[in-house]
Amino acid sequence: MKVDVKRLAKLARIRISEEQEVRYEQQMQDIIEMVEKLPPLESRDSLVDPDHPMTLRKDVPSAPYKRDDILKNAPQVQAGCVVVPKVIE
Repeated sequence: MKVDVKRLAKLARIRISEEQEVRYEQQMQDIIEMVEKLPPLESRDSLVDPDHPMTLRKDVPSAPYKRDDILKNAPQVQAGCVVVPKVIE
């Protein structure tokens, strides 16, 4: 599988040099090859450890934060809203 590092960098909105592109492409190829070498699972039951079952915490609602407390932590506020950078061209 060929990894298009330039496309991934563009999607992530990061700049990488030609040297970094070659290095990252090789590293990603190594990761893909390692994953492809993993042995297949015998069954879906092998994912669960009966001796150590996963217990989830209860989803308990808590008191909401006050708007003023949230806005005082924002780097920029306008008309009572948090201002964020434009992400869509």
